[in-house]
Amino acid sequence: MPAAPVAASGYCAIDFGTSNSAIAIPEAGSSRTMRLIELEPGYRTMPTAVFYAAEGGLHEQPQCEFGRAAVSAYVDGIEGRLMRSMKSILGSTLVEQTTDIGGGRAVRFLDVVATYLAHLRRRAEAETGQPIARAVLGRPVFFVDDDPKRDAQAERALRTAAQRAGFREVEFQYEPIAAAFDYEQGVRGEERVLVADIGGGTSDFSIVRVGPGRAEKAERKSDILANHGVHIAGTDFDRRVELASVLPLFGYRAFGVAGADQPAREVPSAVYFDLATWHLINTVYNPLRVAELRSMRSFYADPAQHRRLMSVVDQRLGHELLARAEGAKIAVADGGTTAIALDPVEAGLSGTFDESQARAALDADLERIVAAARETAAQAGLGVGEIDALYFTGGSTGLRLLAERLQQAFPAARPVRGDRFASVATGLGLHAARRFGAPR
Repeated sequence: MPAAPVAASGYCAIDFGTSNSAIAIPEAGSSRTMRLIELEPGYRTMPTAVFYAAEGGLHEQPQCEFGRAAVSAYVDGIEGRLMRSMKSILGSTLVEQTTDIGGGRAVRFLDVVATYLAHLRRRAEAETGQPIARAVLGRPVFFVDDDPKRDAQAERALRTAAQRAGFREVEFQYEPIAAAFDYEQGVRGEERVLVADIGGGTSDFSIVRVGPGRAEKAERKSDILANHGVHIAGTDFDRRVELASVLPLFGYRAFGVAGADQPAREVPSAVYFDLATWHLINTVYNPLRVAELRSMRSFYADPAQHRRLMSVVDQRLGHELLARAEGAKIAVADGGTTAIALDPVEAGLSGTFDESQARAALDADLERIVAAARETAAQAGLGVGEIDALYFTGGSTGLRLLAERLQQAFPAARPVRGDRFASVATGLGLHAARRFGAPR
């Protein structure tokens, strides 16, 4: 039996981000003007987070919280499982695997993404008062670096999740292209803009011709001069910060006791890299792995480091440590020094983080990001002096070190800052209106 037509259904645009998400719908009475909806009281963006409560019967649907409520449930100590950085698993082997959520229940990672997208869809339908079956979703230039096959698999996985969430017609647009559409609204003449869309999971760049005479074109492919990106961004920065300023207190890069005939050996580091990676933190809590970590007491010359590590594991504080590292990154985004309180692990325990440490910890990542920006210009056949504007969007562009590096790489370009958390969603909305809205 053929599927029912979807032409008369409502539509929306979704910026499904690694850290935060947003959704745009048509303004009431208009099919060409879009607006971002309030996903939570006072907020047009919402953390990309789902919390599964452990309570409930084995065969019952788990109770879920989303966004800030999900993070609060975790912080408040409610028994369950917090899922963040879900976008990072697209294109990985994890996407079809299941993960334990407590109470003897498990869910597939792909279904976690679908559950979150379904929540966004319900919020949009509540605003419009009609079913929504069509959506434009943003996607990074590369879900996976240097692997076209896995990149295509990642897009298919996101499409599948969106369809499971109730969207029957799904289209994609590159996130930096969407940001260019948003930037274009304020442009008076024709320009070549380099969009730097740097969020939680990827650093994406596009060079786009924009201008009033181009804005209403239905097909903009010829205006897209180049796309490029790398899978390095905010969550990678958080990992670097935690490894540099927090995890040394728990034994990262520590040594054991030297023997009579052999030098001291470095403590195995795998657990620390997993604790610094959002979607791997829960693997540390596997009972067999906990037992293995507990047996490694003799590997540490400083017993306090092992004791602190086991406190993190036993109390499941991995996400809390990474959140505090993220807070330290934000605190020194414009320079200065900050203290990192670690009292949940040990009373009075703290680390410090400053701009000089940030430069050392992030230097290699920042250089790869800047190299990707230069490569984008090269792919467009343009010199660095031929870029008219450098448009910053995405939460991680608030990091001064990063913005400075990019401006130094393109000194002739006029730096313009968009809404770090809403430019992509706004641009996706413009694209959705052109694609699904009634013609003028």
